[in-house]
Amino acid sequence: MSAQARDQARDPARVQARDEPSNQPSDQARKRAALWILGAGGHGRVVADAAAASGRFAEIVFFDDDATLGPQVGRWPVRGNSQAFIAAAAPDKPDSDAAPPERHIGIGDNQRRDQWARRCESQGLALATVAHPAAVVSIDAVLAPGCFVAAGAVVAPGAELGVAVVVNHGASVDHDGRIGRAAHIGPGAHLGGTVTVGELAWIGLGAAVRHGARIGARAMVGAGAVVVADVADEARVVGNPARSLPDPFGNQGPLRA
Repeated sequence: MSAQARDQARDPARVQARDEPSNQPSDQARKRAALWILGAGGHGRVVADAAAASGRFAEIVFFDDDATLGPQVGRWPVRGNSQAFIAAAAPDKPDSDAAPPERHIGIGDNQRRDQWARRCESQGLALATVAHPAAVVSIDAVLAPGCFVAAGAVVAPGAELGVAVVVNHGASVDHDGRIGRAAHIGPGAHLGGTVTVGELAWIGLGAAVRHGARIGARAMVGAGAVVVADVADEARVVGNPARSLPDPFGNQGPLRA
């Protein structure tokens, strides 16, 4: 991947801080966008809190299909449902300093997050990557649109995160890791260098994955598991060392993380 492509994939504010003179703010810096978050549940509120702490956005609003929600969740207003979320929006005044909204899928469920991310992509709607200022994201890491990196998380040099990846509180992705689209690295989970995680995989709270291991697509690694060997697509593993776990519900289809 070229240096230019890597810069485009990184968080815009992070690239701007490195590449632009501080006395010449870009149009993007002058026109802060609103952040529209789909999902006002627990994960969505964590995203909103991180976005507010970052100071990147002019305003933060929720969209959710739960009709029982009031007009506000926590500090943030609820603007509408999922259909309103994907509706095109432009500044009320074309000559104003407002920028078009950026969207983030604040849904913890991997498959639903991926479905909505794909819908936004198909309609040309910009997905925002949100990183808490207390996260450590290397300037040499590449984050695709729609990622979330929580407080205390570390994304090391050479790591690449796919669209809509979540790296939760205190988790780490070491050097040259490859995290597939819509995968979730749970709170306190740690991945050694050059680990590959397939799309829609779920790494549970406090799990550890050895250097160079491969976690398959849609696999689930249980909380506290210690992975010392590759994990097949759609497998469920638990324990130390991690071993396969039969599906207790008898499901035969793809894992729904």
